[in-house]
Amino acid sequence: MSRTGRNDLCPCGSGKKYKKCHEAQERHGVAQGRLLMLLVGAAVAAALVAGVMSFTGKGSAGGVRVWDPVHGHYHDENGVEVP
Repeated sequence: MSRTGRNDLCPCGSGKKYKKCHEAQERHGVAQGRLLMLLVGAAVAAALVAGVMSFTGKGSAGGVRVWDPVHGHYHDENGVEVP
């Protein structure tokens, strides 16, 4: 099946040229698909960064947590119990 050119008659049978009939609708769908792909890619990248930061400890705002086996819970760097 050959591709419809911009100056060919529209295959819908309207008698108009393709560029004046359905081309804009098809381009709009392609643009939406690209935008959606960009948004999903950005969300995946943000999730990866958040995951890496949670494992390295550079993203935690609570500071250092130390497990105390005697008490069975975490303490911060000042010795205060942390949930």
